[in-house]
Amino acid sequence: MWDERYKGKDYLFGTEPAAFVAREAGVLAPGSRVLCLADGEGRNSVHLAGLGHRVTAMEPSGVALDKARALAGARGVVVEFRQSGVETWDWSRPFDAALGVFIQFAPPALRAAIHAGIARAVVPGGLVLLHGYAPRQIANGTGGPRAVENLYTLDQLRADFPGWEVLRAADYDAEIHEGTGHAGRSALVDFIARKLGAPA
Repeated sequence: MWDERYKGKDYLFGTEPAAFVAREAGVLAPGSRVLCLADGEGRNSVHLAGLGHRVTAMEPSGVALDKARALAGARGVVVEFRQSGVETWDWSRPFDAALGVFIQFAPPALRAAIHAGIARAVVPGGLVLLHGYAPRQIANGTGGPRAVENLYTLDQLRADFPGWEVLRAADYDAEIHEGTGHAGRSALVDFIARKLGAPA
């Protein structure tokens, strides 16, 4: 399924980072170890690597990874690209931050497992950064899944990261133009939180 989705010559979501990533990247400490979840064609991981972070990008589609490697090469940055789905990722690997942008292919049970994996992988003092669609996005028809249960609410995200310090929690509408995959008026959710405890 994912190879089919990414097989076109063009980059489905463009080659520039999501507006959320461009706007919020400053929250990351210099040289952070960042895990990019289901990173697709590399637009977000390549951007963060260009800012000097040590980035690992997981993605199940080999087609998407080929395009991501080409983008990294064109930008002159290094990203550790790994072909893996979230279901089989080794969450014992430590990271300073985990980023998930529009990773809303996951129904509730899998989403809960992903968030538990993030909580395991992120070191004390580290961050989770999530950006996706709110349930009312279905009425917009400008991107995202058709399954309302896959979409984010702030209450659900707070519940999935209990005890974390919430740095940003926003539910808002905006125009986005990120390739052909995400284009037009969109109902969006941003969530950034810090895992409490002293950094290792």
